Amino acid sequence: MTVSNRSKKTKTKASALPIPQDDSEARSAIREIGDLNRKIARAEADLNDEIAALQEKYGTLVEPLRAEIEAKTEGLKMFCEVNRDRLTRGNKVKFARFTTGEISWKLRPAKVTIRKVDEVLATIKKLGLAAQFIRTKEELNKEAMLANRQLAKTIAGVTIGSDGEDFIVEPFETELPEGV
Repeated sequence: MTVSNRSKKTKTKASALPIPQDDSEARSAIREIGDLNRKIARAEADLNDEIAALQEKYGTLVEPLRAEIEAKTEGLKMFCEVNRDRLTRGNKVKFARFTTGEISWKLRPAKVTIRKVDEVLATIKKLGLAAQFIRTKEELNKEAMLANRQLAKTIAGVTIGSDGEDFIVEPFETELPEGV
């Protein structure tokens, strides 16, 4: 007779959570959470102070190097522009290779900038170009569905989920008045 292992039930071991047994232990847990939050805040403040000091130190070291790179890049650009026809073999290519690296010219993509959108829209409509230059976007109004949940639920494909519930612990914090 063969016994299948599939039918065996396994028990989950109880988690080793520190569960308060009374109000006093609950108050103590809240206080300890506050203490831990403050330790984390102090550690984060110390970290941010160290990061700021490192950024200042290395920023000061790197600043003249960046300025030197910028100057050398501008000088190289001037050289390459003067010699562009030769470097690009009569504009057949958009790059030039040197033994130490490569330079290239790249066109940035075109972009449209619009100021006074309402005036531009009115002008386009007046010129009869709305179908060509104005886009109409159709989208569902979820806020309206939340406002009228009963009706929205009757529509196939629409589901209104629960807002849910959060458990929040907020230890009381006291700030010292200035000058103390």
